[in-house]
Amino acid sequence: MLAGCSGDRSILDPAGQAAREVAWLWWGMLAFSTLVLVVITALWLYAFRGGRPTERSSRDEKRIARRWIIGGGLLLPGLSIVVLLAFGVPVGQRMLPLPLPDGQQAERIEVIGHQWWWEVRYPDAEGGEVVTSNQLMMPVGEPVDFHVTGADVIHAFWIPRLGGKIDMIPGRTNVIRLEADVAGVFGAQCAEFCGAQHTNMQLHVEAMPRDDFDAWLAERQAPPEHSDDHQAARDTFVEHCASCHRVAGVSDGQQGPDLSDIGDRVSLGAGRLAMEEGAIGYWLRHHQQLKPGNRMPSHDHLDAETLDDLGAWLETLSP
Repeated sequence: MLAGCSGDRSILDPAGQAAREVAWLWWGMLAFSTLVLVVITALWLYAFRGGRPTERSSRDEKRIARRWIIGGGLLLPGLSIVVLLAFGVPVGQRMLPLPLPDGQQAERIEVIGHQWWWEVRYPDAEGGEVVTSNQLMMPVGEPVDFHVTGADVIHAFWIPRLGGKIDMIPGRTNVIRLEADVAGVFGAQCAEFCGAQHTNMQLHVEAMPRDDFDAWLAERQAPPEHSDDHQAARDTFVEHCASCHRVAGVSDGQQGPDLSDIGDRVSLGAGRLAMEEGAIGYWLRHHQQLKPGNRMPSHDHLDAETLDDLGAWLETLSP
């Protein structure tokens, strides 16, 4: 397989039924458009090819021109559109949240796009709603209805290997149904230009067996335990960060990403910086250089040691 046809964001390497149908539709469109290109090029070359002049009446020339206009200008485009709709409409319909057989219920996950990060909610989780940021866990082999909206500007939700994209419009909720056939990690990306850091608005998506998914939810519903080892760092957080960020059992800020399980994530800044030891402290010191324009204010009034201690505490926030 060509390198450009694979990867965690390739529509040509589908991992779900919806994505597989979209990929086949794409291949069909590519094949048909290639055929049209070849035929048109051949006719173009034929038209410029020298040949013996033929005697034709004005009426014959008009009749031939009329046939080309009707055939090439009306029938061919019309037939192409009908064929495309015949295959494309059913593909799109199967991504709609239609009733499932036997009274089954699709898993509901809410995704809210912000400049430039993702808020992910599980409102139907047994035991109470679960909230996280910049990561999305889903059960494998089950339909999932994603209810998406935007908090500020228009974003677009897109997991290329699982299916099509859908707009996230402020004040409106759109729904798309996707299903992962295999467990694994998939890349996701905002697919609508939403500002200067649009490129750095990535989402970590992971499909896992139902038992693992339920366990993941349960871990985030368990009462948090905060030891006294990082009391000074918690005090710093409460004074400077709590009004914007939520940490379960510590603060209820709603303006920025929920940090209750930040130590368990694979990256910071919606994919901008890999999560590793010391990464959060580095992000706190340099976030405006790493992701210019993000809405978190600078922390110039805090010394580097204080920010490193704060980062070290946040890295322990893992269920």
